[in-house]
Amino acid sequence: MNTTKILSVLFIATGFLFLSPDKSHAQANGQGGNLGLGVMLGEPTGISAKIWNNNRNAFAFGAAWSFGRNDALHIHGDYLLHNWLSGVDEGDLAFYYGIGGRLVLSDPDARAGIRVPFGLNYIIPNSQVDIFIEAVPILNLVPDTDFDGNGALGIRYYF
Repeated sequence: MNTTKILSVLFIATGFLFLSPDKSHAQANGQGGNLGLGVMLGEPTGISAKIWNNNRNAFAFGAAWSFGRNDALHIHGDYLLHNWLSGVDEGDLAFYYGIGGRLVLSDPDARAGIRVPFGLNYIIPNSQVDIFIEAVPILNLVPDTDFDGNGALGIRYYF
């Protein structure tokens, strides 16, 4: 699979994200816009972005470096569904799950696979900040089929 083709598809898909007119959960609560940018720490560690489409679904992206067994650049994109949990005294807490793709650029071979993220997303009350923790099983498809995993703790600021 050609790395340039995969990157092209990711950039085109990103363009469609800005077409959604619905308000995000953060916007509905007066806590900023629908674009959040921040950092994620874990495997891999890097930059995190999240774009809310509406109160329940969002797209999340990451560009990060792996310090694990394969030093490599990771690029991923996920479609996420959120279930908001009741009984939270302050702020908003959601369990989320989704599906996405991952591209690992390492020497000598690039790898591509399917991600199945799940985690918790907490919107801090009266702020434009959220924090998240996630675990992500991965099915690598290129160049070989095998299983992998990622995990991260992160924070984002919404514009």
